[in-house]
Amino acid sequence: MKLQNRIEILIKLKEYLIANPEEWQLVKKTASIHNGWFTLEFIDLSINNIIERYLGEKDLVNWVNGYQIMDPTKPKNIGIVMAGNIPMVGFHDFLSVFVSGHYQTIKLSEKDNQLLKHLVQKMYEWNSKMKQYVQFAILLKGCDAYIATGSNNSARYFEQYFSKYPSIIRKNRTSIAILDGSETKDKLEKLSDDIHVFFGLGCRNVTKIYIPEQYDFLPLLQSFYQYKYFSDHHKYKNNYDYNLSIQLMNNRYYMTNESTLLVENDSFFSPISQLNYSFYVNKDTLVEKLKDHQEIQCIVGLDIPFGMAQQPGLGDYADGIDTLNFLIKL
Repeated sequence: MKLQNRIEILIKLKEYLIANPEEWQLVKKTASIHNGWFTLEFIDLSINNIIERYLGEKDLVNWVNGYQIMDPTKPKNIGIVMAGNIPMVGFHDFLSVFVSGHYQTIKLSEKDNQLLKHLVQKMYEWNSKMKQYVQFAILLKGCDAYIATGSNNSARYFEQYFSKYPSIIRKNRTSIAILDGSETKDKLEKLSDDIHVFFGLGCRNVTKIYIPEQYDFLPLLQSFYQYKYFSDHHKYKNNYDYNLSIQLMNNRYYMTNESTLLVENDSFFSPISQLNYSFYVNKDTLVEKLKDHQEIQCIVGLDIPFGMAQQPGLGDYADGIDTLNFLIKL
């Protein structure tokens, strides 16, 4: 398939997602039953982001025009190990490989093994050549290059198995926010989205905030109330109760709106239902310290506006590694 043919199939995929036919609704419902963290609300949020941020024809054309994409005469087979922390988190990798003209073999996470598989099956129906471009496998062997996303622990295994091949290996990352105390109610509510959507399980979710000394926490806690319904979600509530008990048992100071804990903690990473915070004295000094930190995916309030953490565009590559450029140079 030529690049234009591949883009046309992606436009058709967008139309399918917008139409939201009954068969697709059933797949989404099944996925939400299979994984308790994949609520229908958050599955649809992920899909809407894909529709609006990834599959617009103008956006796709502008994206590929920024590269010299030559349809490879001998396409490579790219092995992709996808994560499963939020719905269809690996879609950008799938999209990048497909647009590049290479073939791909995908190992889906057990946590998210239905949504993308169904969409690719529909693409098979629209164009039989798709079977040549996208396959799924339980084990990845004999690929020419690899893109693998996982934890720090799994990354060690990825490096052991894939290091002799061209590869992108992603480890644990998270996102933070820097506040100065002048944020409006609207900005704080958008920050609350950055913290809470997908239950905070994404690497672009804010799990740590930096605030000036003498910060007034009340407006921030009030902004969390839009997600107070999380306390009705049994998996989230179990995490909240557990983390609250840790604070109580250790006699630590905490704040809460009864669904989200605010805890002073130096770590970038916070457990589900908890947001860590630290105070800073000088913002410029803080930014210099955090710049290019290997564990930080993005900094809300600096790199990106409030409310945009979980709305990456086509050019927002995970870990700052240009996936499409990597693929083109193979």
